[in-house]
This record gives sequence, C-alpha cells and structure tokens, in this order.
Amino acid sequence: MTPPNPINEITGSLYHYAPGYKILLSTFIAISWYNATELLILIFCTFRRYRGLYFWSLLVSSCLGVTPYSLGFLFKFFSTYSPFLGVSLLTVGWWCMVTGQSMVLYSRLHLVVRDERLLRKVLIMIWVNFVVLHIPTTVLTYGSNAQNVRSGEFVRGYNIMEKIQMTGFTVQELIISGIYIWETIRLLKLGWDENKRRIMHRLVGINVVMLLLDLILLALEYANQYALQITLKGMFYSIKLKLEFAVLGKLVDVVCGERLPTQLVFEEPGLPLNPVGTSVASSSHLLDARPVHTPESTAQTVRQGVSSGKNSSLEQISTWVERQRQNDS
Repeated sequence: MTPPNPINEITGSLYHYAPGYKILLSTFIAISWYNATELLILIFCTFRRYRGLYFWSLLVSSCLGVTPYSLGFLFKFFSTYSPFLGVSLLTVGWWCMVTGQSMVLYSRLHLVVRDERLLRKVLIMIWVNFVVLHIPTTVLTYGSNAQNVRSGEFVRGYNIMEKIQMTGFTVQELIISGIYIWETIRLLKLGWDENKRRIMHRLVGINVVMLLLDLILLALEYANQYALQITLKGMFYSIKLKLEFAVLGKLVDVVCGERLPTQLVFEEPGLPLNPVGTSVASSSHLLDARPVHTPESTAQTVRQGVSSGKNSSLEQISTWVERQRQNDS
C-alpha cells in the first residue's frame, strides 16, 4: 500500500493507494449518509412544530451539512468529474455541518445558562469564527483544486490553514461544551434525588464523548492523515448530532421524571416518541403548556403521560431549572 500523501489527498488524488484504503474511506462516507438519513427521519417524526433555533440548526447541520459534505468528498476522491463539483458540495456541507453543530450546542446552552451576556459572547464567537475560519479555508480549497496550481502555494497554504481552522473550531466546541458541562455540574448540587443525579452524570458523559470525537479528528489532522480525517469527520459529526437526541432526552428525564412538578398541565398529549422512548422538543414550544395548580389525581395523570415520553418542551425544562436554582438559593 502506498503511504498516504497529504498533498495528493488535498488535491483529490487517491488512485495510487491500495483498494483496502479506498474501501475504508468509502465505508466512513456510507455511514455518514446512513446517519444523516436517520437523523432526517428522526427530526421530522419527533418535532411537532417545525421552527425554533434547535430544530433548524439540527436540520441544517444534518441535511445540508453531513450529506453534501460526504458526497463532495466521494466525487473528489472517486470520480472523474470536474473537481469543482466535489469542492462546491463539500464546502457547502462543511459550512453547514461545522457551524450548524456549534449552533446546536449554543441553542441548548440556554437550558442551563441564565447569563445573557455569556450567551451573547458565545454567539459572537461562533460568527467571528465563521468568517475568520470558513472564508480563507474556502478560498484555499478552490485554489488547491485548480488544475494549474495543484502543487503551488495554494496547496501549501491550505495545508497550514486546515490545521488552524480545525484547531479553532475544536476550541470553539470545547468552550461551548465546557460551559455546558460546568453548569450541569453546578445543577448536580441542587439536592436532587439519586435518579436525577444519575441522569445528569450520564448527560455529562455524553458531552465528554462528543469532545473526545473532536480531539480524535484534531489528532488525525496534525498527523497529516487528511483523507482519513475528513471522511471520519462526516461520520463523527453525524454521530454527534444523533447524540443530541440522547442529550435532550436526558434533560426531559430530569424535568419530567418520577417527581414531575404538579403545577404543569399539558394541553396536548400524544407527542411522537423517539427511538429511546423519550419525546424531544424544539425551543419554540413543541407543544403548549400552561402553569396551573391541579389536584393530586390530575397531577398523577400528567406524571404518567410524561413518564411515557409524551409531553415536554425546552422552555419548560429551562423554566424548571431556573425554579430549582431559586429554591436552592
């Protein structure tokens, strides 16, 4: 097998590599497509109302991100079409997938962070990195794949910029996830029962796994395993997006578990379930709820409905977290 040459891989040349290496890369791309398709089905089968930052960031990152990103590299590495077709697809997918994932993380950061200034700073960081890291890398990507400059300055510049942007976006997701984990650990000190504390520990564990996936990609980039890194990236990002459903499901379990606050009565039962039996909501009232005082019999009915995964909303989760903090203080 010919050792991987990062310069050749940047320009799309894999023709001299062993079939096993190409099959491995194709497998990662196929898994990315499968996960993206499953995510698309999950999103439209889970959300009742197709609106809100969480819903749209999930949809854009999976449908307009992972799918064209992986398809672009398939054309780039394994077809004889113009390289600009593959580069255009993977560039659009890369923009939507990477920044879309950060927006997914940002949208659920509202659940545990009440500091509006901190949230605003996080959003500014995302958009500054979008401009500073996406645009120069895109210019160098097109220049590196132009027929007359394949071994020129664009390729060398891209090889440097790729490491810079990978580091930048990894640090960005580390910061957002770090804030989320820190605030979640603070919530663990609110005196919840053992079941809720166990759920919150699992939630932290899921976020740690997502961070480890980012670090693996960064390590591959600095090891100059370009083709392996970029095909794994599509698969890893699709896995991280699927983990988002697990994260939100755990939050719903915390709020709507066995000790549901009796003052919540939901207007619409029968919310579709996700594969693990927990409903997921968007930040824009997946279904409506109004706070009222109810007798114990009614509250018991609501508990049963919620424990079966039929009622929840991100706004209710955020409100409930705030109430728990106030009660604790």
